[in-house]
Amino acid sequence: GLSDTEEARAKETAGYLARRDLFTSGVEMDRVEHKSRRTIMRESADRISLTKRNEEYHKQLNKDSLMHPPEFVIKPRSHTVWEKQCVRLHCTITGWPEPRVVWYKNNISIDPMAQPGKYKIVDSYNVHSLEINRCDFDDTAQYRVSAMNSNGELSAYASVVVKRFKGEVDESLPSPRPRKFFKVNLEPYGVTFETHIVEKFDVSFGREGETLSLGCSVIIYPSLRRYKPEIEWYRDDKLLVPSKWVQMHWSGDRATLTLTHLNKEDEGLYTLRVITKSGYETHSAYVFVRDADAEVAGAPGAPLDVFCQEANKDYVIVTWKQPAVDRGSSILGYFVDRCEVGTTHWIQCNDTPIKFARFPVTGLIEGRSYVFRVRAVNKCGMSHPSRVSEPVAAMDPADRARKGASAPWTGQIIVTEEEPVEGVVPGKPCELMVTEATKNYVVLSWQPPSEKGHEGVMYYVEKCVSGTDSWQRVNTDIPVKSPRFALFDLSEGKSYCFRVRCCNSAGVGEPSEPTEATVVGDKLDIPSAPGRVVPTRNTDTSVVVSWEASRQAKELVGYYIESSLAGTNTWEACNNKPVKGTRFICHGLTTGEKYVFRVRAVNAAGISDFSQESEAIEVKAAIGESTLPECYARFSIRMWKKLGQINQMGNAFVNSVPCSNFFHPSHPHFVTHGISVLLLISYMNGNPQSSDIPASPAPPFGITVLECVRDSMVLAWKQPTFMGGADITGYFVDYREVIGGVPGKWHEANIKAVSERAYRVSELKENMLYQFQVRAANMAGVGIPSRPSEIFKCEEWTIAVPGPPHDLQLQEVRKDSLLLLWKPPVYQGRDKVNGYYVDIKEAEAPFECWRGVNEKATSKTYMKVCDLKEGVTYIFRVRAQNKAGVGKASEPTEPVLAETKPGTAELVVNVDDDGVISLNFECANLTADSKFVWSKNYEEITDDKRLTMETKGNKSKAIFKAPSEEDLGIYSCLVTHTEGVSASYSLTEEGLKELLKISHDHKFPIIPLKSELAVELLEKGRVRFWLQAEKMSANGKVEYVFNDNIISQGDKYKMNFDRNTGIIEMFMESLGKEDEGTFTFQLQDGKATNQSSLVLIGDVFKQLQKQSEFQRKEWHRKQGPHFVEYLSYEVTPECIVRLKCKVGNMKKESVALWYKDGREIKANEKLDFSEGVLTLEIAQISKKDAGVYEVVEMCSSLSIQSTEEGVRLYTFVNYYNDELLITWHHKDAAIAFTDRIKSGVVGEQLWLQISEPTEKDKGKYAIEFFDGKGGLKRTVELSGQAYDDAYAEFQRLKQTFPTCSFASPDRARVAGGLPDVVTIQEGKALNLTCNISGDPVPEVTWLKNDRELVSDDHFILKFASGKFASFTITMVNTNDSGKYSILVKNKYGTESGDFTVSVFIPDEEATSKECPPK
Repeated sequence: GLSDTEEARAKETAGYLARRDLFTSGVEMDRVEHKSRRTIMRESADRISLTKRNEEYHKQLNKDSLMHPPEFVIKPRSHTVWEKQCVRLHCTITGWPEPRVVWYKNNISIDPMAQPGKYKIVDSYNVHSLEINRCDFDDTAQYRVSAMNSNGELSAYASVVVKRFKGEVDESLPSPRPRKFFKVNLEPYGVTFETHIVEKFDVSFGREGETLSLGCSVIIYPSLRRYKPEIEWYRDDKLLVPSKWVQMHWSGDRATLTLTHLNKEDEGLYTLRVITKSGYETHSAYVFVRDADAEVAGAPGAPLDVFCQEANKDYVIVTWKQPAVDRGSSILGYFVDRCEVGTTHWIQCNDTPIKFARFPVTGLIEGRSYVFRVRAVNKCGMSHPSRVSEPVAAMDPADRARKGASAPWTGQIIVTEEEPVEGVVPGKPCELMVTEATKNYVVLSWQPPSEKGHEGVMYYVEKCVSGTDSWQRVNTDIPVKSPRFALFDLSEGKSYCFRVRCCNSAGVGEPSEPTEATVVGDKLDIPSAPGRVVPTRNTDTSVVVSWEASRQAKELVGYYIESSLAGTNTWEACNNKPVKGTRFICHGLTTGEKYVFRVRAVNAAGISDFSQESEAIEVKAAIGESTLPECYARFSIRMWKKLGQINQMGNAFVNSVPCSNFFHPSHPHFVTHGISVLLLISYMNGNPQSSDIPASPAPPFGITVLECVRDSMVLAWKQPTFMGGADITGYFVDYREVIGGVPGKWHEANIKAVSERAYRVSELKENMLYQFQVRAANMAGVGIPSRPSEIFKCEEWTIAVPGPPHDLQLQEVRKDSLLLLWKPPVYQGRDKVNGYYVDIKEAEAPFECWRGVNEKATSKTYMKVCDLKEGVTYIFRVRAQNKAGVGKASEPTEPVLAETKPGTAELVVNVDDDGVISLNFECANLTADSKFVWSKNYEEITDDKRLTMETKGNKSKAIFKAPSEEDLGIYSCLVTHTEGVSASYSLTEEGLKELLKISHDHKFPIIPLKSELAVELLEKGRVRFWLQAEKMSANGKVEYVFNDNIISQGDKYKMNFDRNTGIIEMFMESLGKEDEGTFTFQLQDGKATNQSSLVLIGDVFKQLQKQSEFQRKEWHRKQGPHFVEYLSYEVTPECIVRLKCKVGNMKKESVALWYKDGREIKANEKLDFSEGVLTLEIAQISKKDAGVYEVVEMCSSLSIQSTEEGVRLYTFVNYYNDELLITWHHKDAAIAFTDRIKSGVVGEQLWLQISEPTEKDKGKYAIEFFDGKGGLKRTVELSGQAYDDAYAEFQRLKQTFPTCSFASPDRARVAGGLPDVVTIQEGKALNLTCNISGDPVPEVTWLKNDRELVSDDHFILKFASGKFASFTITMVNTNDSGKYSILVKNKYGTESGDFTVSVFIPDEEATSKECPPK
C-alpha cells in the first residue's frame, strides 16, 4: 500500500485538479451568460424600437380611424346557477390602443392569485372571460368588467345568483340531484375518486339533555393510505364547527357527528358532505329534539335560540324564540337571566314576566363579558332555562371590532382611556329615534355628538308627556355610557317625547332635538292564523303537511306544526324549532293511523291562533317508482271535459309523456307531477278522487307573444279552467329551439314560480325559432305542461304602434251587461299608450262581424259593456293606441253567455245604527276554498288604512273608517273558486254626501222640536220657560240646566213634562239677580238627543225681571181692594173741591179712611162704595185746607188657598212697609214657625204656609196688624168642610202627568252647534257653524235684532251640502253687538236658534281696570 505521506500528496493533487476544473468551467459559464444577456438586451431593444416606429407610422397614416375608446361588442350576461356549479362570464371588447380589462365583484377588483383555483381570467382575441369555479352562496353578487385605454373607460355589468339545494334560502325551489360519480382527472394524483356513502343515518329523535350521534360509512375508490377527504357537517345549510355542543370524528372510513347535550337549537336538517379532489357526495336527514320532562307538571317548554344583538358599553338586546309546547296553559311571559363570564351566579334581569320575545338589558359593567338565558312561565310554573347564549362583551362596538367579534370565555377586557386634556362641554346628540316600542319598554338610539372633546361622554335621558313641556330626567343617578337606552315603567297608552343630553367632566350639554310623540304599546302585532292545511302521504311513518301562509305576519319567525290522532284531540308538537317555509314533513307517525294537523305562526310579539284542522289522512306510503309500469299515457281533452275543466278546446291532445318520467328522481318536480298523473289515471279508470282533496291544476293555454327584443321574449297565457280546488301559486315556463322544423330539448326558463300570467324569457338567440310550454302549480303540486305554443321568431319589434293588451278577464256577467278587464301591452311602441278600444262580436259570427264598443278611446284598463242581448254568447278583444295609431288586437276572450245566473246578488251599501257605512256582499255558492277579494277601481285592496274587511260565513263587508272624497271610486267584490261570482258599486260624490248625511243622522239622531225654548210671564209675575217636542217615547228624559249646572224640582223651580203634547215647562215664582244667565233644556230619548237654550243676560234679563216684579205686585194689589183710578180732584160749578178715586174689588168689610197730612179726617157721613167711587168734598176751601190728602183701603179678609205643597192662608193690604207689625194666631195662641209652617210677605200679600197639613192643623187662625197708630185683626176657620175641600185640592195638585211620544223628523230644525253668548275682541273675525236638518232641505235666513241679514263682504253667510250653515263676520266692530238668530223653514215647520254677540275693546277694559271709579 501507499505510505501516509504519499496518500496525503495524492489527496492534495486531486483537490487541486478539482478546483482548477471548477474555476475554468465557472469562467466559461460567466462568459457564455454575459454574452447571452447582451444578445437578449439588444434583441429586446430592437423589438421595442421597431414597435414604436410601427405605432408612429400607423398613427401618422390614419390617426382618427385607428384611435378609439373601448366598446363592448358583446356584453356579459347574468346567470342563475346551482351551488357547486361553474359559471363563465364572457364579453367581446374592441378599442385602440388595446384596452386594459379588469374584473370586479361588488366593486372590488378580482385577483385570481389571491384565491388559487377559484377564479380564472382569460383574454384571447378581444374575447375576455371570467370563470368562477364551484360557486357557493357567497358568489351571489354583481360583477363588473371595466375596459380602459387612453381614450376613455367603459364598464358593463352582470349578476350571478347562486341557488342552494336546501335550507332557508328558498325551500320552494326544486333541488337538483348531484351526480353520483365524478369523472374529473386531476394531475396531482392522476386518478379519479369515486365516493360512496353507505350505512347512512336516518331521521332521528332525541330529547333535551340527551346525547345523540349521527354517522355514515364512506367508501372512496381507489383507496389511498394517506389520503384524507374533507368532511363537512351542516345543520339547516349552515356549516358546523367543533364546540362543547358539537363534536366531529373521522376514523378513516366513517364520519361521526356527536351532539353532546341536545337542545331544541339542535333540531334541523343535518347534512354530511364528503369532499374529494374529484367532487363531493352528500347525505341529509332530519333530527327532531323533543322537550325534556318539566320539573313542575304543566310548566311550558324552554325557549330557544337566545341571541344577543346591539351590544354596547352597558346595554344589550336579548332575543329568543317562543317554545312550541305550553302543556295546555298559555305562557304568561319570560324571565331573562344574565351571568358574568367566569362566574356561576345568575341574576334575573326583569322583575315581571314580559311577553315580547325581545328584551333590552341595561346596567352592564363596561369591559366585562356576559352570557344570557331565558325561562318561560305559565300558571303552572317555570320552564327549564334555555341554552345559554354566546358570550358578549359590554364594550363600544368600535373597540370590539378592533379586538375581535367574540368575547373571551374568562377574564375581563381592560379598557384604557387617554389622559384627558382641557375639558370641552359636549354638543347635542343627533339622530335620536325610537327604535322599538312595546307596552313594557321603549328603546332609544342616537349618534354621539361631533363635539365631545378628548374624553368620553355619557348621557342623560329625559322624557315628557306629549303636549306638555315638563321634562323629567329618567336616569338621574347614573348617566349611561351607550348611545342606546331602554325606558321602563311608562304608562301604556300614553304618548311621550324623549330627548338626550351629553355630559362629561366639563358639564352637561344642550339637549338633542326631541323625538316625535310615541304612544306606549306594542307596535308589532301577533300574526294572523295560517290558512288551509293540506296533508299529503309520504312514507309509512311520515306525512307532508302544506299550508297557506299567514296573511298578516310582520317579522315572521316561522311556524309550529302539531298533529293529533283523529278523534282524540290530543295534540303533540311535530317540530320544536320554527320552520319558515309553508311545507314540512312530519315524521314519527304510526302506520295505518289517521291524523289531523294544525299550524301556528310565530313572531317576536307572540304565537298566533291555530289554523283550522286539516282533513284526516291515513299514514301510509305513497305509490313508489317501482310500482309504475314503463308505459306512455296519452290523455284526451275529452277526459278534461269530464272533469268540468275545459269548455271548448276541440279534440286536442296533451303531449305523450312517460309516466315514469314524472316520478324519476332526477326530474325537478317529480313528486308533484306524480300526483297529477296519478289523479288523471284515477279519473280515466272511473275512480274519481274526493273533491275535498286538492289536485294539481289543468294546463294553461293560449300562449302568445307580447314583446320581442333581440335576446328575450315576453309571453302571456290564459289561466287553467280547472285549478284543482286550490289557488294557483305560480307558473313554470319551458322553451326549446326549433331548427329546420325539428324541435330541440326543453329548457327551464324560470326556476322559481312566477305569479303573473306573463313572463320574460331571457338569454335567447336572435333570429332563432322557439316554442314554449307552461305549467301551473298549486299547493297540491305542479300540473302537466300545456300544448307547445306556435313557433315564434326571436327578433326585435320595431313597429310604431303598441303591442296587444293581455290577460283579459270577464266579471259581473249579467243578462244585459258585463265587465271586461285587461292589462296594458308590454310593448309600448314609439310612444306611450294613451287609450284602448274594446271590440265585441257574437261567438258564432264570422270574423268580419267584429265591431267597436267605444267610439272614443278609454284610458282605463276596464270597461263595463252594456246593451247585451240575453241568452247570446259573446267574445271580446282589446286594442291599444298611441300617437302612431292603433296596435294589434289582443287574443279574444273565452265565449261568455249573457245571462244572470240564479242567486246572483249585487253589492249593497248599508249604514248601521251607529252610522258606520259599509259595502256588503253575499255569495250563495260559496265553497270551502272561496275567498272574498275586494277591489277599488278593479285593483285589489291591500292597504287597510281606509277600509276594514270582515267576512263571516257567506257574507263579507268592507267598512269605511273615515269616508271622504279619497274613497270615491268603483268598489267590487270577487269570490274565488266560484263561477265568476262578482259585483260592483260606484261611489260617487253625490252618493257619498247622501251616505254621510244618513250616517250623521244615525250617529247623532235628533229629537225634532216644534218650538225652541221660550219664556213668558204668567199672572202673579211667575216666569214660565217652555218648549214643545214633536214626538218622544215613554223613556224620554229631560235635564234642566242653568249656567252649566243641572237644576231639579224644589221650592224655586217647578218642572212639568207632558208626554202627550210634548210640552216641557219650568216655572219660577220670581227672578232674582242670581237668575241671570243661560237656561237649557236637554232632551234624550234612546240615542236621539236635542237641546235648546235661552240666554237671559244684560238688558234682556233686567227688562224681564222688571216686568215680572211689576205683574207680581199688580196681581197681589188686585187681590183685595185696589185703586182702579187714583186720587184726583175737580171743582164743581158750586165752587166745591171734590177729591175722588175709584176702587175695585170692594167688599162689605172693606174700610176707607181719609187722611190729611197724616191725620185721619172724620167724614160727616158714611161713605157709599156701591159704585166703587170714593169722594171727599171740601166746601168753601181756604188756605187752611191746603195739605196732602190720601185715602187708605184697609186689608181684605183672611182667605184659604191650596197648593202642591199644602194649604196657604193669605190676605192683602193696600200698603205694606217694614214698620207694620204682623202676628199670626192659631186657636188664640201665637204660632211658633217651623220648616213645615212658614209665613211671609209677597208685595201686598201676607201669607201663612202649612205644608202637608194634618188633623192637628184644624182650627181658627187669625192675623193681627199694628202700624203704631192702631190695629186690625182678620180671622178664618180652617175646619169642617173648608178643611176637607182645601185638603182634597192639595192632593189633586200633587198628582203627576202622563207621557207622550214624538213625531217624524222631516220638519226643518236647527240641530245645534251655536253658542248662547259670544264675547269677542274688536277687530277679530267671528266664524260660527251649526247643523241643519230637514226634508226637503230647509231655507235658511239669518237675523240681527230681528232684521234679516244679507251676505256681503262683512257678513258672509253660507249653506253647504244641505246640512252645514255657517255665519262669518270678517272684522268685528262694536256695531256688531246684538242678538242674532238663524231661521230655518220647510213645508213641515219652522225653527230658530239664537245667540248674543258682545264686542269689547281691549284698551277700554285695561283702562277701566287700571283706573277704578272714585
